[in-house]
Amino acid sequence: SLPIILIFPTTQNQPTMKLSIALLSMAATATAFAPSLTTPSRTTSLSMVNPLEIRTGKAQLDHSVIDRFNALPYPADKVLAEYVWVDAKGECRSKTRTLPVARTTAVDNLPRWNFDGSSTGQAPGDDSEVILRPCRIFKDPFRPRNDGVDNILVMCDTYTPAGEALPTNTRAIAAKAFEGKEDEEIWFGLEQEFTLFNLDQRTPLGWPKGGVPARAQGPYYCSVGPENSFGRAITDTMYRACLYAGIEISGTNGEVMPGQQEYQVGPCVGIDAGDQLQMSRYILQRVCEEFQVYCTLHPKPIVEGDWNGAGMHTNVSTKSMREEGGLEVIKKAIYKLGAKHQEHIAVYGEGNELRLTGKHETASIDQFSFGVANRGASVRIGRDTEAEGKGYFEDRRPSSNADPYLVTGKIMATIMEDVDVPEISALDRAEA
Repeated sequence: SLPIILIFPTTQNQPTMKLSIALLSMAATATAFAPSLTTPSRTTSLSMVNPLEIRTGKAQLDHSVIDRFNALPYPADKVLAEYVWVDAKGECRSKTRTLPVARTTAVDNLPRWNFDGSSTGQAPGDDSEVILRPCRIFKDPFRPRNDGVDNILVMCDTYTPAGEALPTNTRAIAAKAFEGKEDEEIWFGLEQEFTLFNLDQRTPLGWPKGGVPARAQGPYYCSVGPENSFGRAITDTMYRACLYAGIEISGTNGEVMPGQQEYQVGPCVGIDAGDQLQMSRYILQRVCEEFQVYCTLHPKPIVEGDWNGAGMHTNVSTKSMREEGGLEVIKKAIYKLGAKHQEHIAVYGEGNELRLTGKHETASIDQFSFGVANRGASVRIGRDTEAEGKGYFEDRRPSSNADPYLVTGKIMATIMEDVDVPEISALDRAEA
């Protein structure tokens, strides 16, 4: 629209005064933020938005433009299938294909696919084809439709063209630990902590740029209020997306360090715990992509100062642990975990030595311990489990970036061993 020229009222013997060219330029700029007097023309997705800034919450594209295309109907006989897998670094990758609806009714009906493994660190360039084998189907919360058909997310594991599991296919390793033990009905509940940063990847949400919060940690845990809670909208969005997808997400909460959040997945049975946790991580990253916020699973993203790390506490319960006399079964399982402490630490995540220091609600990485209601122990038994004489235990050692397949598979393999191990004395409250 044309700039508005302002004219000052005249007085006797005083000429009409118009704004200077500089002020006209400023006024023209200001009108860009005022309601338009004419019908706006259709724009591209970038024309109404400033370039993406390295700050939280800046949308990269004009969603009114994106929504026009999202409103287009899908063909009734076709489904978009997003194949998701884990790369050599333990991070999620994905790509999309179109499938007939009839091929998506069961995971065994889904076709295998392939990708360039040389670009994900999973194959050499001269023999780069890696096969994706579908393992689990979820509804796609990012491409919803209202015609009674669902687009889908497909959790896959990875193989060579000859059918051999890749070394990075930790799901295949875990599957062997669970194979033939279905009668144990082992439940896992995984507590996934994560930390949200601005896009500079240096400043956590709620932190001043180049500085630290004025208040020590304490008021931020399960908090409310703009001075305490940072990232609630992201966590709530992820929560709803996981529920829509069919993931057994059981809760969320703000964590001890500002900018840190947690959600819980489970209880899930056996290998399904790994499938669901990995897909929830994929959904989390996709949500952060929408919000333009950086999410890290590093177990100790802030090493200087008095700040908590991030873990993936793993709650475990077999059928016999949930029956009468289950507390003794739990203790025997804990003794077995203690006998293989270093073996477990080896698969419980990278950088965990920065977190497991014996401070900030952790046990020392060098020494195994357990206790009742003791968050300073390697493994914790809850007060309700102690009182009822049955229930579950919590392994607090896995880091936030730990591979859920390796963690659950290793726990299963260890506690199912038929071996005699020394008993371990529980820590008392003074040692918490």
